[in-house]
Amino acid sequence: MLNLSIASPTTITFPTKPIPQIPKSVFNGIQIRHSWSIRAPLRQATLSGNRPSSSVVMMAKREEEMKEIRAKTTEEINEEVVDLKGELFMLRLQKSVRNEFKSSEFRRMRKMIARMLTVKRERELKEGINKRLSRKLDRQWKKSIVVRPPPSLKKLQEEEAAAEAEKST
Repeated sequence: MLNLSIASPTTITFPTKPIPQIPKSVFNGIQIRHSWSIRAPLRQATLSGNRPSSSVVMMAKREEEMKEIRAKTTEEINEEVVDLKGELFMLRLQKSVRNEFKSSEFRRMRKMIARMLTVKRERELKEGINKRLSRKLDRQWKKSIVVRPPPSLKKLQEEEAAAEAEKST
């Protein structure tokens, strides 16, 4: 049954099928009531046959990545974060110059940086380093970073140098 109440004390009723009387309220505005019966199908763990769904596969890949990150030392993680941030910067430059690039790389790199920093913070918590000291150490680490070109730029420069060497010979 669909009820429509307007700011006046009169009520307009559209009968669809009889249901028990709903108690009236003191509300002086618009009120629309309709009973819906919606059933959502349950998600299945597998799509077809023995193949697992894509979310299950993605979760397994992430778990493998986290195991690989946890196997690294803190210094290696710091170096990797610096490299990934440099790569992210290069992607932003490519986007601003309107070069071709994969837009999905932005999200992938940001997620990788976040995972590495999460592992780094987990280690700090194990050592008993509180939040305030952690931020202080982060500031010191960021100041100590030596700016260097990201690996992709180094590779590009090497390729260009090799191409020039071939042309000159």
